[in-house]
Amino acid sequence: MFRAAAKGRGLQLDNAGVVGGNEVFKDRETGSIWQQSSLQATSGPLEGEHLQLYPFLLTDWAEWHRLHPGTLVLKPLPGYADRIPERNKMIREGLSGEGSAPPGVIRVDDRLKPKTMVLGLALRGFDEAFSLTDLRQARVINLEMGGQPVLVVHQPGSDTTTAFITSAKGKRLKFAAANAEATELVDDQTKSRWNPYGECISGALKGTQLESLVLEPEYWFAWSEFHPATKIYTVVQTRP
Repeated sequence: MFRAAAKGRGLQLDNAGVVGGNEVFKDRETGSIWQQSSLQATSGPLEGEHLQLYPFLLTDWAEWHRLHPGTLVLKPLPGYADRIPERNKMIREGLSGEGSAPPGVIRVDDRLKPKTMVLGLALRGFDEAFSLTDLRQARVINLEMGGQPVLVVHQPGSDTTTAFITSAKGKRLKFAAANAEATELVDDQTKSRWNPYGECISGALKGTQLESLVLEPEYWFAWSEFHPATKIYTVVQTRP
């Protein structure tokens, strides 16, 4: 999800096909062509400009409705509702990780299977990919990217993943899950309690909100093609 605006003007974008195995869009205002994964205009009057990622939450309906009970739901157009089961089946198959990269992919990175679903994080020129498999196992990840302390939280019950800069009130914080579902966290430094959305709910830092980061859900073939130097987070296996 991104802000459809560049150089102070709003844009309307239409699908313009696939280039290098990745969708491209054409804006109606200038005719510029935009790459989906890089969010960069690759040709036209706005060539070289980048669209800005818009903060969003990838979650399930139950968790979203819990957080936002007043949410309005878009009613499907006639005929679309009948296609939902088929679309859901395609999504489940896509999340299985099986299958090859589409034709035209320019750069293939075989460190993961092409259709492994990852959440990518880009920060200060550094990139890291987190597979759903490792996120479900780790749940709470503390790491450093570009000199910044970073927290990634995965709630396995809803497959909700969030990420933050973990500097607060002059402290660099490190976190651990306070329960099996990572719906509550505790920091090592002050023993304050936090929810998985970066808000401190009790303790010395109560009321503090961590700075959110935007995670990008992508197939591995797409993330690695446009982030060739990306690292891959892997869970460290400990011997019993």
